[in-house]
Amino acid sequence: LEILVIILDVNDNSPEFKQTNLTEFVPEDTKVNATIVAREDLSATDADLDTIFYELTTIVSGTDGYFAIKGVNNPEIYLQKTLDYEKFKWTMLILYARDRSVGSTDTTNTATATINIFIEQADTKPPWFLPCTFINTDNSICISSPYTGRVNISEMSTEPLILEPGPIYAIDPDYTLNEKIVYSIVGGDTDNVFSVDADTGNLTMNKAVTSSEPYLLQVMATQVNNIQKYAVVSVEIKTINKSDYPPYFESPIYNGTVFVGLAPRSFVFQAGDPSSPLMITAVDDDFPNV
Repeated sequence: LEILVIILDVNDNSPEFKQTNLTEFVPEDTKVNATIVAREDLSATDADLDTIFYELTTIVSGTDGYFAIKGVNNPEIYLQKTLDYEKFKWTMLILYARDRSVGSTDTTNTATATINIFIEQADTKPPWFLPCTFINTDNSICISSPYTGRVNISEMSTEPLILEPGPIYAIDPDYTLNEKIVYSIVGGDTDNVFSVDADTGNLTMNKAVTSSEPYLLQVMATQVNNIQKYAVVSVEIKTINKSDYPPYFESPIYNGTVFVGLAPRSFVFQAGDPSSPLMITAVDDDFPNV
C-alpha cells in the first residue's frame, strides 16, 4: 500500500526586514519622484513564501504627503512633493510588511521598519539685503528696502558713507551653508564717483561730486560659489550744499502772554501786544535769503 502524505503549510512566520531601523539624509532640492530608499533595502522576506503587502505611514505631524511607496507590493520609497528645509528638517516613517492584504480575514503576521529622514538644506535662495520684510507666511521671500545717504557738493569724504536704514549688508538665507557674498556697483555710477568694498559692502567716494543731481546706484550682492545667486538693491545718494553754520534763534528770549480759561491749541500772544501771536523764529547763515 502506497501512502502519499502532503504537508500543508501553516502561516506561522512573520515577514522579516533586513534592517528594522534606517536613516536617510535627503537634500532639500531633491527632485520630485526621485527614489529616497531603494527597494532592495526595504524588501522583507517570509519563510512561508507568502506574498508580502506593504503600507507606509508618517509619524511626525505636518510632514505627511511628502513620501510614498511605489506600490502595495513594492516598498521603494520616493519623493511625492518638493521639500522645504524651512518647513521641516526631519520626519519619521513606519513601513509595515504583512503576509496578507489589508482587510483580509485570515490570520496576518506583520513586521515593521522605522525610517528616519533628515532634510539637508540646499543652496536654493539668492542673497537677502538687510533689513528686509517678509511677504509670505513661511518667511521664504524677503523684500529689501532701498538704502539712502547724502554727500556734500565739492567735498570728498574719506570715510565710508553713512546710510539709512543701515550699512549695505547681505546674507545667504540658506543659513546652514552661509556662502560667502561679494558686493559690486552695477549701475547708476556713470562718473565713477563711488566704490563699494567687495567684502564689507562699505560705500566710499573716489572723488567729489560737482552736481546737485542725486545718484541712484544699483549694488549687487553675489554668492562667490554661484554667480547665478545674486540680489540687487537701490542706493540713493543725495547731494547737498555743505552746512558751515548752525541755525540759531533770532532772539535769546521770547516772552508771551496767555489768558486764563483759553481752550487747548489757542494762540499765545506776544507780551505787551495781545493782538499779535508769539512767533519763534530761527535762521541759518548757510541760507541768508531764506
